[in-house]
Amino acid sequence: WIRAERYRPSYNKGPQSSGPVLLSRRHVQQDADSSERVLMDMRWGLVPSWFKKDDPSKMQFNTSNCRSDSMLKKSSYKGALLKGKRCVVLADGFYEWQQHCGGKQPYFIYFPQTKDARAEEEEGSEEWKGWRLLTMAGIFDCWEPPAGGETLYTYTIITVDASKDVSFIHHRRVRAAGRAAGQMPAILDGDEAIRKWLDFAEVPTQEAVKLIQPTENIVFHPVSTFVNSIRNNTPECLEPIELGAKKEVKATPSSKVMLGWLKNSQEGSPQKKENDLPKWTSQFLHSPSPKKTSAGVLQQWLGKQGEPAAKKHKA
Repeated sequence: WIRAERYRPSYNKGPQSSGPVLLSRRHVQQDADSSERVLMDMRWGLVPSWFKKDDPSKMQFNTSNCRSDSMLKKSSYKGALLKGKRCVVLADGFYEWQQHCGGKQPYFIYFPQTKDARAEEEEGSEEWKGWRLLTMAGIFDCWEPPAGGETLYTYTIITVDASKDVSFIHHRRVRAAGRAAGQMPAILDGDEAIRKWLDFAEVPTQEAVKLIQPTENIVFHPVSTFVNSIRNNTPECLEPIELGAKKEVKATPSSKVMLGWLKNSQEGSPQKKENDLPKWTSQFLHSPSPKKTSAGVLQQWLGKQGEPAAKKHKA
């Protein structure tokens, strides 16, 4: 770990937050073997080393993700990529939203787990090695403030065309890889792919970019819209939900009183006297035409408006 004291676990990350990133040790130690890895806490949203202003927040463009088809064309990413500044962004998974008539339904997407990770953790099984983290290909850069100060390490997540496994989710947006619709994070599946992506001294850029492909080795489940707010950062964000399940409506004290009164009023005789009902409701409950609709009342009012002036009544 480098700068491990800065790391803060999160269930709901957004751009500008920090997260754990794998990179070659040679990027921070010149005489190190390029195949060795270090883990560093970096900020999400790449700030190019050539950025001249004194405040990174003044950047006029979003660099939280980088499309694979343009990463060797755009100056924000090309320079860092050609210098071998390749990294692997680690996360439990990422969120994705499906647009439908009722709003947006979030999903949590992650690597298949060999066993129920939580159950095995509780049982204390020696065979279980922990949740398999999602390993997403990224590019990082180092920015030094013009006026001097601490070097800022930032990264972007590379995206590719969405795989058919998640293609049913149309018009998406992602919060662990904030990408455009039709794209998903470029996932490196397996240690060999991770090794080649990180070892920039042995694997040239043109060979490494061939690793950037969609993967089918992912699973997902729907989660609560609780995750829609970045302010919500608890385990509830990841919990699976059942789509279409009816929500239980909890009655408030006032509604319980009203329901009780309505029940009692219906249990009596049809010939119940007006005096038995609360006086403030009698003028509404006893209308001349119980089946009259609001449209009928409006029609009656319009008819009165059309009467001769002599027959009109002052309001």
